[in-house]
Amino acid sequence: MTTTDALSTAREILRAQPFSRLVGADVSAFGDGGATLELPIREDLLQQNGFVHGGVLSYAADNAITFAAGAALGPAVLTAGYSIDYVRPAVGVTLRARAEVLHAGRRQAVVRCELLTVDEEGAETLCALAQGTVRTVG
Repeated sequence: MTTTDALSTAREILRAQPFSRLVGADVSAFGDGGATLELPIREDLLQQNGFVHGGVLSYAADNAITFAAGAALGPAVLTAGYSIDYVRPAVGVTLRARAEVLHAGRRQAVVRCELLTVDEEGAETLCALAQGTVRTVG
């Protein structure tokens, strides 16, 4: 499968998730043990202080981690667990979750994810870090 085909398939899988459609998420990169998920920062995704809600950051980390693992292990995977550390409030126009497989065996992968906000000029700011374990199913 070509890189273009793999990205297209990843996007189809993401679009099959109702919650991902709700938040407007898209897969902007997929393959070689990595994945990047992006979503527009909208007013309805903010908490009371005007920052992206932690649940939205957590969603993005979980999905990016799982997609990155899927690039290494195949499509039949589920998150076994992950942790997230919020390092600064998330503000900007786009939320970008960039995940990379650190180690993959036959049935599980350990993945690290950087959550970044992107401003109007395209500058990225780190707002959270996550790490998770993903396992094959079936």
